[in-house]
Amino acid sequence: MSSESLWSRTRRAAFAEIAEVAMELFLEKGFEATTIDDIAAAAGISRRSFFRYFGTKEDVVLGNLAGEGARAAAALAERPDDEPLWTALLNVVALIDEAPGERERLLKISEMMYGTPSLRARSLEKHLQWQADLLPEVKRRLPADPGDGLADLRAAAVVAGAIACLDAAGETWTRQKGAVPLRELLKVAFDSIGHAVG
Repeated sequence: MSSESLWSRTRRAAFAEIAEVAMELFLEKGFEATTIDDIAAAAGISRRSFFRYFGTKEDVVLGNLAGEGARAAAALAERPDDEPLWTALLNVVALIDEAPGERERLLKISEMMYGTPSLRARSLEKHLQWQADLLPEVKRRLPADPGDGLADLRAAAVVAGAIACLDAAGETWTRQKGAVPLRELLKVAFDSIGHAVG
């Protein structure tokens, strides 16, 4: 029997149901045209109840994104220590891929995200959390600090580069309507930086 409390299970189910209702409205009417009152009415809850689960409308779309940073950090820690850092980071972000059978829906969500300034800004904010999550493991894997006290800068630059590759690949995947698998675009983006810094 699960040790998760009934309250936690109920809250998680309600969260998922509200998010699903909201996403259907966003995809049907557009993100900016959909109000919180629209979501609350469609979900059969009050506006106040909506804010018990989500801080903003943007969090409905991007709520899971912040937690991906911690999962990516854990996945990076499991990569072999002798694997080159840049390759390890590619192998970790490549786990974020198209779900089978979900391509059309993911495309619509991605188009909404890249085409809505408030969502774009919020996603960049979540990426800062990714950077904080990944920094310790990236720093551990870098060559020994030469003594100039700039190990954090080096690690932050590597993480920012990896996240920029993920973002560039995602935007290209969206613009090309998913014609090339995201995993392949990620490899091209990572290889481009790898070859450039040689």
